[in-house]
Amino acid sequence: MLDVMKGIRILEVAEHTFVPAASAVLAEWGADVIKVEHAERGDAMRGLAQTGVMAATKVHVLMEHSNRGKRSIGIDIAKPQGLELVYRIARTADIFLTNKTPSVLRKLKIDVADIRKQNPKIIYTRGTAFGTRGPDGDKGGYDFTGFWCRAGSAASCTPQGLPSLISQPGPGYGDSIGAMTIAGGIAGALLKRERTGEPSVVDVSLLSTGVWALGQGIGLSLQSGFALASPPVGGHAAATNPLVGSYRTSDGRFIAFVMLQAFVYWPDLCEHLGRGELAKDPRFDSAQNLAKNALAAVEIIREVIGAKTLAEWTQRFQTLRGQWAPVQNVLEVAADPQVRAMGYIAETKTADGIPFELGSSPVQFDEKPTPTARSPLFNEHGDEILQELGMDWDQILELRAAGAIA
Repeated sequence: MLDVMKGIRILEVAEHTFVPAASAVLAEWGADVIKVEHAERGDAMRGLAQTGVMAATKVHVLMEHSNRGKRSIGIDIAKPQGLELVYRIARTADIFLTNKTPSVLRKLKIDVADIRKQNPKIIYTRGTAFGTRGPDGDKGGYDFTGFWCRAGSAASCTPQGLPSLISQPGPGYGDSIGAMTIAGGIAGALLKRERTGEPSVVDVSLLSTGVWALGQGIGLSLQSGFALASPPVGGHAAATNPLVGSYRTSDGRFIAFVMLQAFVYWPDLCEHLGRGELAKDPRFDSAQNLAKNALAAVEIIREVIGAKTLAEWTQRFQTLRGQWAPVQNVLEVAADPQVRAMGYIAETKTADGIPFELGSSPVQFDEKPTPTARSPLFNEHGDEILQELGMDWDQILELRAAGAIA
């Protein structure tokens, strides 16, 4: 673990990915994260394979992704003794972190006022689906609903004429982006408290994260009056720039170009395509002509790119001046030499000693890869945490007999 957050304690009462992944990031930065789980079933994520959404695997990577480096304790908050335990931990914590809706927080007596009674200096952090105010302030949701669909990404990504909706590219996609937003909000609140002594209430929602992620597109759409939309199926991304968009290779893969100053890079691209003469073609020999005849250039590039494989173009384009990328699948990303060189994939082991890898959190400090650790077993640290609170074995056994702890 790193030492950036060393000495900071986080009390987490949350499940699934969005909010837990935020404290997982902070745990990797050195924070002590105490994860309160349901006293009987634990975090609902632990049983996700039973829902049919996820196939059973040797390593529950969804759980590992969002709970790395934490300590787990099972507490029944609905029982008075369990609630008192949460309060006792809160008195020792810097941050309270939850994904419960406002009505549930009030019902469980862990709302802002309840926790601040125990610790006036605690930073209270909520991750919600749609925010805490407005007509949907008490509704729950997932990243597919709040981040992807409602915030506009799904509609903006789905090409016109496609018979079905483009889905998120992977599980927890919006959740993980939102989690980094929560982690940043907590870091800002800690800095404010350090400087002023005043704690904050930090709110991040999947909807707010989705709106921010699509913020430029929303702003442009408000200016033009037209909703941002992908081009029709088979259409080109930029009607006046042939060097922005993707091109299919002979093996059914894609190469992506984002050369915003098209004519600056046009001669060099022509050479790399093996069609140097195109740079002097009257249709493409100036910035104005290239823009005017962009679709003709697109058709030529499609034909040339379509004659070789992705691997062949990837090798040939190593010296290309303009901005480009191979369109990779997730296994190719994990094997990417640049990803490996930067340490963007982290290694760890399960409690049973099974080695596995995870995508590391994206922030690095002092030019070193961010290390990671496994997620805790359910209630793995329960007795340890209770003893830190000053409880002896008789008290612990009494709580267990009452069903207040796992």
